Amino acid sequence: MPWGARFDDPIALANGRRLRTLPDAATYVTGLPKKEAALPEWQAAIEALILVADRGGPTMFARIGVMRALNRHVERVFDSSRKEKHWGKRKLARDR
Repeated sequence: MPWGARFDDPIALANGRRLRTLPDAATYVTGLPKKEAALPEWQAAIEALILVADRGGPTMFARIGVMRALNRHVERVFDSSRKEKHWGKRKLARDR
């Protein structure tokens, strides 16, 4: 896979910029302050970028790595009000 491979879906940054290719993501990561780039999430993203570029893996791996590093402060919350409850709709044969 060439180093200039494009992501299937561009990565949107908070400043409105988009990372469309592996070199775009690499330039963004190398422009981070050293303290932030040393975080484990960014180290994993850097490793994913290098592996995809060197070994020819799917660009989705690098995209996932960068997205996880960008969203490391976002707390994932399960919204139980959206879940449809499946119990109570049918009667079992033993309950008749």
